[in-house]
Amino acid sequence: MGHVYMPILVLFVLAAAFAVGSVTAAGFTGPKRYNRAKVDAYECGIEATPQPVGTAHFPVKYYLTAMLFIVFDIEIIFLYPWAVTFSKLGFFGLVEMVLFIGTVFVAYAYVWRRGGLQWD
Repeated sequence: MGHVYMPILVLFVLAAAFAVGSVTAAGFTGPKRYNRAKVDAYECGIEATPQPVGTAHFPVKYYLTAMLFIVFDIEIIFLYPWAVTFSKLGFFGLVEMVLFIGTVFVAYAYVWRRGGLQWD
């Protein structure tokens, strides 16, 4: 039974080694010329405005957008195993996935109707 999970373990080890190796290599090979422009925060080309400490408020729209992305990520997580075992599930699996996608679509239509996808 243990040998079945060996490819997953090898994949995790390779991914961790690549991540650590990339960060380490970037530290050694990257340029080390620091100036004011590099040290300052970059906010999409807009000059950063100083904010008083502890009073930075973010609009609720940012949190709602993040939650929307999480919902669609979870949908993809559920779709992948279903697609892998589709032939074994048969008609029951098809009906269950249509109900699931329909539920997610209703939530998507609600957010769209309420203007949650508009970037002002």
